[in-house]
Amino acid sequence: MLRLSLAAVLLSASAALAQPVTVKSCDREVTFDAPPARAISNDVNLTEMMLVLGLRDRMVGYTGISGWKTLDAEMREGVAELPELSAKYPTKEVLAGAEADFFFAGWNYGMKVGGEVTPETLAPFGIKTYELTESCIFVGPKPKSSMEDMYIDILNLGRIFGVEAKAEALVAGWKARLAEVTARVDRSAPLRVFVYDSGEEAVFTAGAYAMPTAMIEAAGGVNIMSDLEKSWAEIGWEPVIERNPQVVVIVNYGDVTAEQKIAFMKQNPAFAQIDAVKNDRFVVLEYVEATPGPRNIKAVEKLVSGFWGQ
Repeated sequence: MLRLSLAAVLLSASAALAQPVTVKSCDREVTFDAPPARAISNDVNLTEMMLVLGLRDRMVGYTGISGWKTLDAEMREGVAELPELSAKYPTKEVLAGAEADFFFAGWNYGMKVGGEVTPETLAPFGIKTYELTESCIFVGPKPKSSMEDMYIDILNLGRIFGVEAKAEALVAGWKARLAEVTARVDRSAPLRVFVYDSGEEAVFTAGAYAMPTAMIEAAGGVNIMSDLEKSWAEIGWEPVIERNPQVVVIVNYGDVTAEQKIAFMKQNPAFAQIDAVKNDRFVVLEYVEATPGPRNIKAVEKLVSGFWGQ
């Protein structure tokens, strides 16, 4: 009994020494005295980050997935035991009512600048917020998109929840796989690539700070809108036509299917002279692959195959 008690004391002391943990979240520092026990994540990609780290038992639910129709079979199994607390963006009341102590979200991923749900508005409820790195451009300057954005979030979540070793192993594995997948890519003449998310009169696309820009570059292409100083934004079609992409990456989700988006581009005379349309060069990424998360490496594999036939 004495030995067991001593072991328990040593274990408790070790756990105490591991906390508090302070992480950088956009332009803030957030300190955790203990790992969260009642976490909520918003959106499918952020929820997958939680699940891949084995944190389902630390979660009381998730938000913002079914309203955008981004749930696939793989993800459905992952969240089977968790309730969806809000189909789209949650309210303060939803998060407080679930007695959450942690919200993993981002700007335009469950929160809006000046909106009802922000780190500041949740703090009085005892809810600490960690912000998706890709989304930090909405609240201040950040480096342009890179694969490190996703790695940073996984490593920070690992620190917050006390699963650093698992986070580090995941990131090391992803980096090794990415190096393997892109080893034979010829970067001497990057392909011109356009990201078509949604829209017909105007088009919603990825700019300099969006994850697809980093993935396209990893796969040996260049996003034709990489000079757009935004993450995701709506633009006119004119610059797309002028910059003449050789490949169009379709983001598949919502009510309009990837096939319908491709048909729209093929059937519109305004796009007839675009190289990607003339040569029928479209690569489809699911929403969960095109946004920061565990499937980004698989997405780069798809891009490499679609760009170079590897």
